Amino acid sequence: MAQAAATATTAGAPPALARLTAAPAAPASETGPASETGAATADPRVGPVTGFPLPRYVSIKASEANARRGPSRSHRIDWVFQRRNMPVMIVAEHGHWRRVVDRDGAGGWVHYTLLSGVRTAIVEADRVALHARPDRNAMIRAEAERGVVGELRECRPTWCEMEVGGYRGWVEARSLWGVDPGETFD
Repeated sequence: MAQAAATATTAGAPPALARLTAAPAAPASETGPASETGAATADPRVGPVTGFPLPRYVSIKASEANARRGPSRSHRIDWVFQRRNMPVMIVAEHGHWRRVVDRDGAGGWVHYTLLSGVRTAIVEADRVALHARPDRNAMIRAEAERGVVGELRECRPTWCEMEVGGYRGWVEARSLWGVDPGETFD
């Protein structure tokens, strides 16, 4: 059984994953089934079970989450996410299972109970400043290094408010993985 820890690396997202991020993200509060039977839809950018947009970002709720080759417990485990709050992208749905990928394109089918609608992001730049306001000239409250995961509170087209290690501040969205370019939410 092949297992690996999902960790941050310095590599950028693969081209296939970059194409997936072109769709808008879903509301942060829902990752479970919309109904017992699920709603079938013809729109490939909408999940057939939840009706939420695909792809969309969520986070790993558990301290350990198995990513399987297929959408059931009988399928082999290909990957183990070992970092709570790690941002992942849901790219497919089947019953109670969600096909997720991390920033490097690794992943598999994860049971929806192991996922959270809480939006998080991982720092992609060597160092990012957490500013008091969404302005490069604003006071810097803290700095975060590459690979740090923080909770997203709000995003505007080019800035996101992020909480990391008890510090809250605004970060340029382009230095994060877990939010689409131009995405907004509060």
